[in-house]
Amino acid sequence: MTHDAGLVGPLGPRHKAVPAGARGLTGAELVARRPGLAELPTPLVTLDAGALEHNVATMAAWTRAAGVDLAPHGKTTMAPSIWRRQLDAGACGLTVATPWQLTVALDAGVPWVLAAYPVLDPGVLALLARPRAARVLVWADGPDVVRLTSEGLRAAGEPAQPLDVLVELGAPGGRTGARSLDAALEVARAVAAAPGLRLAGVAGYEGALAHDASARSLARVRAWLEDLRALHERLVADGLHGEVPAGPGGGLVVSAGGSAYFDLVAEVLAPLHDPAGERGAPVRVVVRAGAYVAHDDGFYRGITPLSRTGGGEGFRSALHGWARVVSRPEPGLALADAGKRDLPFDEGLPEVQAVRRGGSGATEPLAGASVSALNDQHAFVRLTGEAESLRVGDVLRLGLSHPCTAFDKWQLLPVLDDASAPQPVLVDLVRTVFG
Repeated sequence: MTHDAGLVGPLGPRHKAVPAGARGLTGAELVARRPGLAELPTPLVTLDAGALEHNVATMAAWTRAAGVDLAPHGKTTMAPSIWRRQLDAGACGLTVATPWQLTVALDAGVPWVLAAYPVLDPGVLALLARPRAARVLVWADGPDVVRLTSEGLRAAGEPAQPLDVLVELGAPGGRTGARSLDAALEVARAVAAAPGLRLAGVAGYEGALAHDASARSLARVRAWLEDLRALHERLVADGLHGEVPAGPGGGLVVSAGGSAYFDLVAEVLAPLHDPAGERGAPVRVVVRAGAYVAHDDGFYRGITPLSRTGGGEGFRSALHGWARVVSRPEPGLALADAGKRDLPFDEGLPEVQAVRRGGSGATEPLAGASVSALNDQHAFVRLTGEAESLRVGDVLRLGLSHPCTAFDKWQLLPVLDDASAPQPVLVDLVRTVFG
């Protein structure tokens, strides 16, 4: 359980996930009433408590077995209570993608933060120049980024401690990142020479190089990981690293691995993992998967390594949409009250999974219904066979694709005991933090 409910209140119009009649209550008061799903409004997105706990535990077990560390990407949820559960399960820290997200993580007390992005914002660099307990690592992929990072860090005076920098390796046609080993070495030398900065390792994002699990895509990712390993070994051989912190959370860092290819990261890079420094300088191999915590019924269902490799139960989708049929204007078509403002759609449209007749009936599987399009606040649902029985007032359960664009639409997410139960019950609330 995430236990955000006690921190929420009073509930009001800004909380679109709570019943109108609950306005003025605190989150704890609403949860204490244990309202059923039928009492919650539509459109709605919910979390499944059991699936959430299962996914956190499953990923923690995988990282232990693989012999790597995990710093899950916080941008997936931007929910500090979920971050805390991931840390409590064994994650070494948290990954963020923007300077603002970095400040949220520091405010939340995260002790080890990997900013998978150049941090060039003057205000945030001034913040990082002050004394801090958290270890922060930022990325750089060019000498220009190194120069601006160093200048921004020192603009307010001598930094209290060096800022750890990871050299980002990319690839032609990818996103950010140095385009070759030679270019990456140039960046590393610039970091080593820059005042206020400390070369602490290498990193990159292989997900920008492939978007499926075909043999060709997997081979491209594996080849890039081999290059990342070679870059790390070259920097160690050349003695370019500074005196990095030792002990818990310390050591050089080699980081890759979004939610699609973390198995390949372990295959290629796990032999480098040596946080105790038994073979030389301490090295920490860190994967950054984040979408696993909620998983999905679309893109990640199809590409997750746990589906490719087998060997135990995989992740479960913890996110579901709920939409009420508001119109049956013609045969074969229903309009439901959830759209782009409520549901993710960038990696595939929602899938219709089940129906609650009249909005309060038991959750029953439904075949023959599919979402063909989304408007801002409407879903077009095409119907065949038994799905023609849908009536205005019925509520559909929707499987969602891509959790990273689901959480940002909801300031407050209800947590159900079991989204597949005949009558799901509200057991908690999760707060998200989006600017």
